[in-house]
Order: sequence, then structure tokens, then C-alpha cells
Amino acid sequence: MANQLLRSGTSIGANVTEADQAQSKADFISKMGIANKEAHETRYWLRLLHRTDYLNDEEFSSIVADCQELIKILQSIIKSAKDNNQ
Repeated sequence: MANQLLRSGTSIGANVTEADQAQSKADFISKMGIANKEAHETRYWLRLLHRTDYLNDEEFSSIVADCQELIKILQSIIKSAKDNNQ
């Protein structure tokens, strides 16, 4: 589970970096969408690690709050990009 968390968590930043160098607005939106999906997957793994006591309540609360904030930011970026694309 920890390896899955590492993969999905690091994929967020990699996809945001790729989006920064996107070849088109559609490519940007696609890469940011992938980053958003990876953030959701990361939240899933965090919940699973918490439920199996790999993360205590304090650790989980802090980390999942950061993950939630990241999801909101990514969703806002995607929405703005789509709105500006029309």
C-alpha cells in the first residue's frame, strides 16, 4: 500500500509539470485531469492506510487535509482552463 501511495502521490507533481509544458490547451487540461485523478487515488490510499492503522488519526488528518486542498486546487485549475477554452 505504501508503494501505491508513493506512486500516485509522486505522479501528481509529474503530471502538473508535464501540463506546464503542454503543447495545447487540450493537452494542458488532459494532464491536469490526470493529476487530479492521481490525487484522488492518493486520498484513497491514505484512507486505506489509516483504516489499517499504518497512519494514526493525527497523521491521517493532516495529510488528507493537504490532499483535499490539492484536489480543490487542481479542480479549480481544470475548470478555469475549460472556461477559458470556450
